Amino acid sequence: MANKTIIMSKVRQIMKLYSQHMGKRKIALRLGISKNTVSHYLEAISALKTPWDELLRLTDFELDKLLHPVENTPVNNRIQQLYDFFPEMEKQLRRRGMTVRKQFELFKKQHPEAYQETGFYKYYKMWKHRTYPTMHIEHKVGDKMYVDFAGEKLRYVDHHTGEIMHAEVFVAILGWSQYVYVEAMRNQTSEEFIAGCEHALHFFEGVPLALVPDNLKSAVFKADKYEPELNVNFAAFAEHYGTTILPARARKPQDKSHVENMVKICYQKIYTNLPQNELLTLENLNKNIWLNQINLNDVKLTGKETSRKDRWLLEVTSLHSLPSTLYQMKEIKQVTVMKNGHVLLHEDKHYYSVPYQLIGKKLRLQYSRSEVELYDKYELVARHARIRSAHNYTTEPEHMPSTHKYISEWNPAFFLEKAKQIDPIVEHYIGQVLAKKVHPEQAYKSCQGILSFMSKVGKDRLVKACSRATDIGYYNYKTIEDILKKHMDKYDDESLSLQMPVHENIRGGGYYQ
Repeated sequence: MANKTIIMSKVRQIMKLYSQHMGKRKIALRLGISKNTVSHYLEAISALKTPWDELLRLTDFELDKLLHPVENTPVNNRIQQLYDFFPEMEKQLRRRGMTVRKQFELFKKQHPEAYQETGFYKYYKMWKHRTYPTMHIEHKVGDKMYVDFAGEKLRYVDHHTGEIMHAEVFVAILGWSQYVYVEAMRNQTSEEFIAGCEHALHFFEGVPLALVPDNLKSAVFKADKYEPELNVNFAAFAEHYGTTILPARARKPQDKSHVENMVKICYQKIYTNLPQNELLTLENLNKNIWLNQINLNDVKLTGKETSRKDRWLLEVTSLHSLPSTLYQMKEIKQVTVMKNGHVLLHEDKHYYSVPYQLIGKKLRLQYSRSEVELYDKYELVARHARIRSAHNYTTEPEHMPSTHKYISEWNPAFFLEKAKQIDPIVEHYIGQVLAKKVHPEQAYKSCQGILSFMSKVGKDRLVKACSRATDIGYYNYKTIEDILKKHMDKYDDESLSLQMPVHENIRGGGYYQ
């Protein structure tokens, strides 16, 4: 259609090409518009009597305002009612689940004689365009990867503990192709966030020029309009992959509208297709997510003949190569080797063994997402796979001194002797606690805790607690603690058993003899 409104980026191209002495017909062919439209805009620009270099420095909004001046149409009472309602409506639309339809129904209750739905939508669109002009963002091939977490979490079951957890859902999208990667993560810590970014880069098979995250703490330590302070680990990750970080401006969702829209699409195309009445492990939850992700990437984009995957196949050639090694984010802590030959990683509440000769020494514990390393000064003394199972032990048999003369005063005989001095029942219970572990050294902390109740609650209560725990067959510190905390040691067995009431309708056991 001749003389139709076009986006300002094309107007700028018309000006540049015409200034290079290109004819109107060639400009029209290159930009895919009619010759009359080119002529119309060149005449409008000339009529402004403003130097072209000044016009090119204007924003899209300012240029559009000059070329398409808004006529002041008279506003009647019914239109004024709408314009008075729209500002508050805009605030309400920021609430999750609020829709324009619901706001229209509210407006009709307040003004029954006002415009119907068609008129309401028409004037809202006009009002919003004037009040919140949008800028068209041109995405370049291989330029940016946008990343964010979805607002809605997904449930999964921890296969170590059986506990029901809530996963954060990480979403990454390439700006030009809109190719998407989705993964359920344990949390939003820097460790998990960086792992999500790394998995996305390997899924995309290349590295874009920049990563665009939201201002979450995992990416940006301190948000700032001009110079945000980046998270140290995330900055090191970007350096490892040879890319840069361009944080989105605070409270400016349009800077990452691609990933914001993709989060909404994920709710529709992935969340709704996951098993609703089945609890999955995190691994199986991600398998389900990735199956639905394949369909999302393969379906044709609205109004286009290509899918996200088709466009990615073109974009991947413009991405930079992946480095030969993965990024390993490592945290460092100082720890002391306990008398049972283990150290504690407080973040996971999990114990790891070291050679028993190091008992009592201070070591440097260095851990990544998948591995735990322990150093005595600069010497590596132990390496373990990281396990996130609270209050449990990871033990290398060669670290334990079971076949050696124990250097420390702690050994099975030490704890059994202390228990024997209290009561034979306590001695038996401590023996069972030691026997339940693959390596007795793993039980030393539990034994110490159980025996410490002697000074806290007295001999009689500790003996009764050990007796009751033996009856139910649970041998650990937590069981004794629960019995004492709930005063279950004070109840006699007779008081706990239920007596059969006497009643004429109850036959009793003798009836069946």
